Amino acid sequence: MNWFLRNWPDVLHSLWEHVAISLTALAIAFAISLVVGIVAARREKLYGTVMTVSGFLYTIPTLAFLAFLIPVVGLGRANAIITMVAFSLMILIRSVATGIREVPADIIDAARGMGMSKAQIMRRIELPLALPLIVAGLRVSAVTVISVTVVAAYVNAGGLGTLIFNGIASDHPAKIWTGALTVCLLSVIVDLSLALLERRLKNRRAA
Repeated sequence: MNWFLRNWPDVLHSLWEHVAISLTALAIAFAISLVVGIVAARREKLYGTVMTVSGFLYTIPTLAFLAFLIPVVGLGRANAIITMVAFSLMILIRSVATGIREVPADIIDAARGMGMSKAQIMRRIELPLALPLIVAGLRVSAVTVISVTVVAAYVNAGGLGTLIFNGIASDHPAKIWTGALTVCLLSVIVDLSLALLERRLKNRRAA
């Protein structure tokens, strides 16, 4: 506690770096996944190909992925963000596509009967009804990215992993505990917030 009180500006800076990496990666991954998920949802062959590729990216060990990117983008935040984006795609694409696929066919038929175009059905019917599953996927991805971003400290990307690994290197338990507990707290806050949003969307859909 004494170390934290003396060094809280450094902890806040590391926290800000961690949030910046995680949020940037999730925003990019979500934008890509939303487009790909919408396009692939009704195309079985394309969906299979997309899931195979994103599944392969997901299985690559994080440290190996970071190392592969060093000759391409070097050390730093860009390396970490690209890795986290690749790591998030499978979960997010699957949640978007599955959410759209689970919209009842009779609702879509009724919308067509009212003269809606495909774009209108997607915007007004399918995406709103798919939102609970999309948020569920975002919740899993967010918690995963926040946790795995700790490893990004190995490529000088910053974040809370810097505190943890510096603490390990210098045998400094206070640094290790501060970094680890802050990551855990951030993950729990994000998880509970998105769980609450998911529950509200489910209740609205049921109503």
